[in-house]
Amino acid sequence: MAATVEIGTLISRTPGVCGGRPCVAGTRILVTPIAKMHNQGMTVEEIAASWEHISIAQVHAALAYYFANKVEVHAALEEEEREYERLAKQFPRQP
Repeated sequence: MAATVEIGTLISRTPGVCGGRPCVAGTRILVTPIAKMHNQGMTVEEIAASWEHISIAQVHAALAYYFANKVEVHAALEEEEREYERLAKQFPRQP
């Protein structure tokens, strides 16, 4: 019989790890890119395959966190987009 996994252990927020933002426990994979990939139409299986070391269960946990905390996750996505744009202006791509 397989060991039971407590769902609450799959997502963590640890000061000093990924800025304390929610991520897949034991990794540095944030909930935000998983939510973004899901919103772009990727399946759970495709998202899990994007990283070699996370399971379908971990992706589901990240999506459960996202759906339970949409306002927080959307705010984080917007902040990441603003930071990307700021850095893109500061360091334009060279042809």
